[in-house]
Amino acid sequence: MFTTYNTDIMIKPEVFDTELQELATFAKVISHPARLAILKYLSETRTCISGDISDKLPLSRTTVSQHLKELRDMGLIHGEIDGLKINYCLCGTCIAEKMDLFDTFFGQIKSSEIIFGTEKNCQ
Repeated sequence: MFTTYNTDIMIKPEVFDTELQELATFAKVISHPARLAILKYLSETRTCISGDISDKLPLSRTTVSQHLKELRDMGLIHGEIDGLKINYCLCGTCIAEKMDLFDTFFGQIKSSEIIFGTEKNCQ
């Protein structure tokens, strides 16, 4: 159901429901290609990565560290200290939850006849 919002307060995320805020935060975190590359790399290795992940990606250590922090803060990955190294793993539960949010949101949009009906101006 569409909700009308006061345009004077549209810039304040707290006026939106929790689900939309969570979806927007998730979208922001995965909107950077470096973060997507990290997630892709971790998924392709199918194991936890021990050590410096920047050795595996064409990014500086500082850049990788900043992006890993964003992914950890969102809960998409775990980073556990093991001696002098950190083991990075995907968090399947969190990823599944976020995918469900996307599926629900875009499922509602997909069912709209305006988008998938007779509209011909979309490319």
